[in-house]
Amino acid sequence: MALSDSATTCLSPPVHYVICKLGFEKKDTYDINNILSENGEVCWQAVTEHVCYLESDQSVDYIKSIRSLGPVCESINLHFKSLTKEQFVIQYALWFRWTNYTELFLEVFDVLQYTQTTEVALGLMKLTSCLERALGDVYLLIGKDCPFLLRDLLASEQLAVVFGQAVMNVLRVFIGSPYGLNLRNVLWHGFASPQEIPVKYCAMLLFLTAGLGQLLQTYLLQTKCILVHRPYVIFVSLEELDAFPGKYLTISKYLNHETLSIAEELVKLSSFVLKTMLPFWMAALTAFKQSRYADCVILLLPQLEVGLRLLFTTANQCPNRLLTAEPSALYTTFDEMLAKHLDNEEVNQLPAVLEEPAMASEFLWDFLNHQEGPRIRDRLSHGEINLEAFPREVANQIVAFAITLLCRFSDEDMFAFKEHMVIKPLMNCASCYRSRFHPISRLKKQVLECMKSVHLWPELPTVPKEHIQTIKGLERNAEASTLILMISEIISQLQQYMPQNCCSSDDPINSVLTERLLIELCDTCICTLYSPRPVLEVLVVLRKISTQCHQVSEQVIASTELRYKQWMNKTLRSRQRHNYLRMLNSIKFLSPVLRFILVLITLELVNVHLVCRKNPFDYQQYLKFLKSVLQYTENLVTYTSPEKNKWDETMELTNKALIKIRKISDRKLMLMQLAT
Repeated sequence: MALSDSATTCLSPPVHYVICKLGFEKKDTYDINNILSENGEVCWQAVTEHVCYLESDQSVDYIKSIRSLGPVCESINLHFKSLTKEQFVIQYALWFRWTNYTELFLEVFDVLQYTQTTEVALGLMKLTSCLERALGDVYLLIGKDCPFLLRDLLASEQLAVVFGQAVMNVLRVFIGSPYGLNLRNVLWHGFASPQEIPVKYCAMLLFLTAGLGQLLQTYLLQTKCILVHRPYVIFVSLEELDAFPGKYLTISKYLNHETLSIAEELVKLSSFVLKTMLPFWMAALTAFKQSRYADCVILLLPQLEVGLRLLFTTANQCPNRLLTAEPSALYTTFDEMLAKHLDNEEVNQLPAVLEEPAMASEFLWDFLNHQEGPRIRDRLSHGEINLEAFPREVANQIVAFAITLLCRFSDEDMFAFKEHMVIKPLMNCASCYRSRFHPISRLKKQVLECMKSVHLWPELPTVPKEHIQTIKGLERNAEASTLILMISEIISQLQQYMPQNCCSSDDPINSVLTERLLIELCDTCICTLYSPRPVLEVLVVLRKISTQCHQVSEQVIASTELRYKQWMNKTLRSRQRHNYLRMLNSIKFLSPVLRFILVLITLELVNVHLVCRKNPFDYQQYLKFLKSVLQYTENLVTYTSPEKNKWDETMELTNKALIKIRKISDRKLMLMQLAT
């Protein structure tokens, strides 16, 4: 029996009962006129009276409440089915405006008419994410920092002030509480198959959203407040997400119809797919073909989580974790599956199953978890992304990645699929994937960008030499030369830790402090998975140093270009002319200094994992040293700013910093020196 045939549901028996049966136990028919007035207003008291409370502490009794609300949900579902689209728009469209996405709720109404199970589940996922975002906007009418978790948002005093506690308790029966139906989490984490989500709950949430809009309008009129919607998150630098080829084509070179047809066959055969979830996979691929990129990714992400959970529970021999946890325990989600250790401190075996290079782990961390990555699942599920403008480049990557997992976990007799001319390039791309959004990767990018900036300095316009000779009091060339000599000496000390092909003893500054060396160092493969805390702490400081260096470079470029223009136009006063020439003098040593610091922090980056060898005292001393370099670069930013223009002071500042660096080098406290 194939692995994916072994489970018929991912809902544990208690959760399956709550979602699929509990709300159907009462067979009463409920008159819609009890909860809906003639002019279309929701009679909230008639809804809230169905919420039951525990005698012990007056908290919500979710089991009794779901049972009592079941007939109400059915009545609302039948009511919506009795309406034409035009009737629904006239009666309800106005009340969805507060969500900033009226079209979505009209789309969900259409879904209710046809009750196609995958579309109902998709509609619920989109509705709950949009509703959460809108409720967050309402929270900010009163509160400051909007809670990240939906359950905390729904339990907040701020929303109770606007909508009333009884109304919020109704919402919590359906979403946001692990003791209730918890529809949002069950769907977004991939536990529910299409046929396990009753359509009447989707209808009820559509109805409740309209009712919330009516309550909000009353509140806004009373308080004279204005609801402000937070802007959507926009993906920038989409080229950085291009792990798989063919990013800019509508259906790319590698994700053409032939590839998608093969993917549809793979879905039916791969052990990565639970058979009960197959409709979600097919719907996702159909959505991609139809250029509905947000829908495609919303459908696929939970299925990737299910497939990985299947591998995780098999690899770690905990089959019970495939099912939804009870309210007292956490779900097995991406976060735990991508962690180094299980909650019992044993080593997580999933990365070993995914094999080296750990492309799946790296890709998932990049796209889902790293703070500077797109964090696609978080942002989609919390309503932070404009679904109508979802970039196909992102969908390309998720679909291509999914195809590689389908192939990777398929039977040996599917060799022909893996070697197919449209599949093999995707597999090759996946096998050599390196993290782009881990702090190590971001620092590499920062360093190279900064070096490019510094390399522009020699091309900057400068005044003719004869002009400089007419001004006295600028005889500080000796000091600049001394600093350059000190840099050369430190480089000579550290040369043994650098690639030999990048070194020359004759002219260490111009032969070593080069973009070529940095590119070679940055091309070094450094482990990014499961970085220990000391490594991450060091990276934070190194990145801050790089950022400050880049700012110094940009300030020098801007000041040089401006002052040159002013000099040639003869608009500089005497003091400004002197200051400009001091700046030109300072550039002579600032360029090698910045290049030296970039090489230094890159060498430390390459050896960053060696920091774990240091004992606590040595580690703190090392961190103190890095922070002193950071302090130097921060002071440089201040001194070279247009407001300060303290160019002479940069010499003294640099001299002190280089002396400190040389001392640390002499004591062999740098990470590169631990490598030998």
